[in-house]
Amino acid sequence: MCSRIAPLPEGVQRVAAALQAQQHPHMPQMLDAAARTAQQAADALGILLGQVAKSVIFRRRSDDAVVLVVASGDRRVDEKKVEAHVGSIGRADAGFVKSRTGFSIGGVSPVAHATPPVTLIDRELLRFDVVWAAAGHPHSVFPLHPRDLQRLTGAPVVDVVQAAP
Repeated sequence: MCSRIAPLPEGVQRVAAALQAQQHPHMPQMLDAAARTAQQAADALGILLGQVAKSVIFRRRSDDAVVLVVASGDRRVDEKKVEAHVGSIGRADAGFVKSRTGFSIGGVSPVAHATPPVTLIDRELLRFDVVWAAAGHPHSVFPLHPRDLQRLTGAPVVDVVQAAP
């Protein structure tokens, strides 16, 4: 990790403002290397893969809504379980993600979206005292307790991942 002198990217500024508005005690941190994947984030931070709160975006078919699933980095999202909560979903391409969330893939934060998403938090994140989420840019992350995800997003904690191997 490093501290940069240059101004923070716009997406990181939005996330920082949202965290500050909700009195979250930890602001985004910039990493030296990109953390576009959960594994890259875990390696950069020196944490377990499961401690990465990855953001997975889907597109709800009925109304074109953004569906955000925040899941543990060591788990695979089960689309059928997601559909049981939100209805039929499809894949979201990079253009959809950027235009609807305001973030590029690899930097999608669980907060400060351009369009409020339908959000689900996977219960597997509760295994950890601290998790790390993307903060609006592939080089930016912030720490939080998994229960803080509920407070910051208003989302339910549910089972939306495949069983552990």
